Amino acid sequence: MPLKLAVVKETAPNERRVALDPATAMRFRKLGCTVSMEHDAGRGAHYVDEDYIDIEFTSDRAALLGDADVLLKVQPPSVEEIGMLREGAVVVGFMQPHQHPERIAALRDRKITSFAMELIPRISRAQSMDALSSQAAVAGYKAGLLAADLSSRFFPMLTTAAGTIRPARVLVIGAGVAGLQAIATCKRLGAIVEAYDVRAATREQVESLGARFVDVGVSAEGEGGYARELTDEEKKHQQEVLASHVVAADAVITTAAIPGRPSPKIVTREMVDNMKVGSVIIDLAAEGGGNCEVSQPGEKIEFGPATVYAPLNVPSMLPVHASEMYARNLFNFLSPMIQDSELALDWDDEVIRDSVLTRDGEILFAPARALVEGESQ
Repeated sequence: MPLKLAVVKETAPNERRVALDPATAMRFRKLGCTVSMEHDAGRGAHYVDEDYIDIEFTSDRAALLGDADVLLKVQPPSVEEIGMLREGAVVVGFMQPHQHPERIAALRDRKITSFAMELIPRISRAQSMDALSSQAAVAGYKAGLLAADLSSRFFPMLTTAAGTIRPARVLVIGAGVAGLQAIATCKRLGAIVEAYDVRAATREQVESLGARFVDVGVSAEGEGGYARELTDEEKKHQQEVLASHVVAADAVITTAAIPGRPSPKIVTREMVDNMKVGSVIIDLAAEGGGNCEVSQPGEKIEFGPATVYAPLNVPSMLPVHASEMYARNLFNFLSPMIQDSELALDWDDEVIRDSVLTRDGEILFAPARALVEGESQ
């Protein structure tokens, strides 16, 4: 029997992405899989059912889930959706393994094999599967546009009959994938860009994009491409040096996030109070509470002289390309496991082993297990 893949309509608030775009769905068909989708599953990403070729559509969500071998998701499945899956089915998607203990427990109890795209190891051969990076690139690009849109100033230098307009100054905090894309976007828009990251190794990448690297004299290289948490003394020194750059900026974009932990508070209330009138902060770390002390996740507020916007689920604001990139990540992750139209899981493979969340009635990701079962389990 061919492997049965299923895609349902995403139900999380403001989620417009879909797990499969038409081109990637066809690639799975060419591997011998059957693909079934819920009616209008792609509409939020501007894909209508007719865009998908040789795909079965249904409005019966329960039947679709109950018949699936593999469920492809963007957001984690709900407890209700998990209950509709047959025992032993496979789920692949963003599983938010540091949150929603009730969902993780339901996956365990239903003996669902679940793979979290967040947990895919950041090694060379898994780069094409790295959904965190693909979606961060979307978010960083959009952050640059949001900053320009909300700014009260032109980003580029303009020479006009009324005289020359000086370019805006942008500070990007965090030079991961999102930060680098924000830098590149703001540079394309003509702004003067500075960037800061606690990882000194990012200096070369920042400068290669034409931005100036802000060196505060603190290095915090960590594991897995993430920064370690700063000491209180390092945080104080960081803020003292950054303060002058924040208040000089017309727009600040913050992107510093650590999976499973609150976002570090880098931009203080005092810094915001001292910014220029009409300045803008775009806080991309809102899911973790934000990098700015005054950010309100999901809200755009006026605080003193500045507009502070902490949008949630930014990739969903560009659902066409975000879905396309995410679907490719899913295909690149799953396709090596599909042999003779069946799923063959090699648990000695580092990518498969390290990305699994639940399997055979157990929670294998230690932080998630502690969240659900307690530290002593």
